[in-house]
Parts: sequence; structure tokens; C-alpha cells
Amino acid sequence: MKTTGKKYSIFIKPLIILFDVLILNSIVYYYSGLAYLNVQFISYMIASWLFIAYYTKFYNVYRYTHVLKLVSLIGAQFFIFILSFYAYFSLFNEGNVANRQLEIVVSIVSVISFFKFLSFFLLKKYRLGGKNYRNVIVLGDNTSAKNIAKLFTQRPDLGYRFLGFFSNKEAKSKKYLGTIEMVFKYLLEETVDEIYCEVSALPQDEFIKIRAFANLHKIEIRLIPETKAIYSKDYILEYYGTLPVLKPKQLPFEKSETHFIKRIFDFLFSLFVCVFILSWALPILYVLVKIDSRGPFLFKQKRDGIQGNQFVCFKIRTMNNGLNSKSTSMSNSDIKITKIGTFLRKTSLDELPQFFNVLKGDMSVVGPRPHILIQTEKYIKEIDNYIVRNSVKPGITGLAQVSGYRGEVLKKEDIKNRVKYDIFYIENWSFLLDVKIIIQTVFNVFRGDEKAY
Repeated sequence: MKTTGKKYSIFIKPLIILFDVLILNSIVYYYSGLAYLNVQFISYMIASWLFIAYYTKFYNVYRYTHVLKLVSLIGAQFFIFILSFYAYFSLFNEGNVANRQLEIVVSIVSVISFFKFLSFFLLKKYRLGGKNYRNVIVLGDNTSAKNIAKLFTQRPDLGYRFLGFFSNKEAKSKKYLGTIEMVFKYLLEETVDEIYCEVSALPQDEFIKIRAFANLHKIEIRLIPETKAIYSKDYILEYYGTLPVLKPKQLPFEKSETHFIKRIFDFLFSLFVCVFILSWALPILYVLVKIDSRGPFLFKQKRDGIQGNQFVCFKIRTMNNGLNSKSTSMSNSDIKITKIGTFLRKTSLDELPQFFNVLKGDMSVVGPRPHILIQTEKYIKEIDNYIVRNSVKPGITGLAQVSGYRGEVLKKEDIKNRVKYDIFYIENWSFLLDVKIIIQTVFNVFRGDEKAY
């Protein structure tokens, strides 16, 4: 697949958010001076603005967003923000700036609204000049597919470049690119940003293959519905003008806020463990390991991390020669395991040094367990969707582990079930799910796990 240097759209939203935050504080400074440029008030303003914007979807403005939708977003955002603004003075600083509050509010609404509309129309004009475009193809050639293709052609301000369509019905059109089966080869050779699939043109099994291929290669996919009967909770209905289009809902790890929340939690939780547990537990375990056998205290091994990037994973050595198997998972009958090593594996205490991996950012507290390269290469060929595990950071513990699928892989069903739980975790992540898995892991440590060895 070809790549281009046109992927600057990802910077538009962060820059607009940053600009709005600067406007907020500049207006407050202009009217109120230094009296209200304090950490408490500024933090409250920024936090409330961003929190409200997240739930009103104030910054979810796309190239196909209608101006009336923009008006409704502005109305919702400022209605709630004004209430929040006045709430601050009622709760923390009642009456001190009553004579300037109205001026501040009017200025914030006016200035941010002005720049909101300005950026909206400037981007449209920019796209009219052939910039910031997205390459799209359409699968299907019925009425709905032709309508969406016509929209892309007639509305250059939307910033879509229609490359052509694929259909199992041959056509003489210059935009006809081939049959549905040929789309995979085309996607590998050309730069395509979005695929629009006509529902009636694709059998279910073909759509599943195309969607999996698109997800793997970071291509966005949309459905062109014939009727509202096929609308699903897994899709979001959007309108390009008057044409309905279904957009698959974002998975949790496709959202930047998910990675932010997990990273903050991982850092704070692992820092707590390192300071209050590892600071005294590791010296004790060091002495026990050294008394039991010769060799280094820590065992280091390269594991596959997010997107296949390898990292050095830390564990406490549990074998006589300090060398874990590099090609297979450990068996519960392995004669190399030391006496203290058996205890460490049974209680999972040999995994404690991996909290340093979490601090470094190579791992997460909760996620799919990291495998060595040879295992990854083997399972990618044998297990469907195995590669999905590599789309997130590996974890010290995970849903598969607390569900009974850990330890030695004795049969193919073991790794299949492990991958099934890992994918379920990735597609259904929530902060509460992470907390639940951590609590279950701690419970299993004290209860003991027959598959921990």
C-alpha cells in the first residue's frame, strides 16, 4: 500500500482545541486581570470546557458536517459551559466579579463561535483548492452507490477524491476498476483512505473479509444502506447532504482518550506498587532466589509488544540455569524449575518486575500477555485474528488469564480461547473492566491457580 504525506488532518482538531483554550484564558485575563489567573480558576475553566466538549461532541466536526449541525453543537456547548462558568463563582468565589461576568461570557461565546465558523469555512475553501483530500472507492453500482459517487464528484469542498468503483457487474464506465475480488490487490497498490460499501452489493462473508482487511491496513470503511431496516447499534448513522451513510462505531482502543486514561492509570498504579510493595518485596525475593540457586536474579527476554515492536520483558529467574525456553511455553513438569521458582510461579510473584516495564511504557497493567517472536509467528498462521492482540500494549495480567486460560498451551483450543478472550477485552474495554481483572488477579494469587507454573 502506498503512503502519502497528506495525513495532516489528525492535527486539525488538537490545534483547534488548543486555540479555544487559549481564547478562554485570554478573555478572562483581558477582563479580570491577574486576580483570576490562578491555578484553581484556570484549571476549572479548562477542565470544565474539555469535559463538556467531550460529552456534547463539540469538536466532532467532519468534512461532511452540515452548517446547521455546527450551530446545534455550538448551542449545546455554550449552554452547559455558561452554567458551569457561573457555578464556579457561586461555589468558590461568590460575588467577587459579578460586574464582569456577563462581559466575559458574551466575549467567550462571540469569539469562539466566530473562529469556529471561520475554521469551518476556511477548511472548505482549502479543500476546494484540491488540498486535504481523502481518496475513496465505492463497492457496488446501484442507485445508492451512484448517488454517493456523484456527491463526491459534485462537492469538491468536502475534500473527497473519488477513484472509482468495484462491482461484480461489468461496466463500461471509466471509473469501473474491476470486480469485488480485485479490490484487495488494488488497495495494496494504491493509496485509499476510505471504502464505501453498498449493502446489497456484498454478501456477508465478503464484507467481513473486506472489513478485516481494511482494519488491518488502517482504511476507514462505511456502509451505504438501502433502507433504515439494516441500521444497527454497531453503526452510527450520518448524512452526507441528504444521503445516509453508516459508520462503524469506534472500538475503545481507537479512541485517543482510552490510551490516555490507561497510561495515566498504568503509571500511577505501577508507581504505587514499585514504591510500596517492590521496594521491600524484591530484596527479600532476591535473597531467597540467591540462596536456592546460582544465577542472576532477573531473567530478561525479548517479547512482542504493541504493533509487533519488541521489548525486553523482566521476570524473576525461576530456573536452575537461569534460561527459560526460547521456543515454547513452560510445562508444569519442567525439571529446570527451582524450589523457590515453583513458589514464585504458583503465586505469579515472578511477574512482579514487569511493573518496571509498565513504568517504561512497554506494557500495561491489564492487556493480552506478551509472547515471544517464535510463538507469534506460529500462531499468526494458525489462529484467525491473532494479530489483533498486537494492536494494544501487552499486560501483566489479562481477561484470558483470570478466565482460566494461562500457562502451557496443550492443545490448539487453549490458544484459540486465549485469543478469543483477548479480542473480547480489546473490543469491550472499560476502566471498570480493568479494575475487575486486577481484583480477580489478586484473588487468584491468594487462592492459587493450578495453571500457574
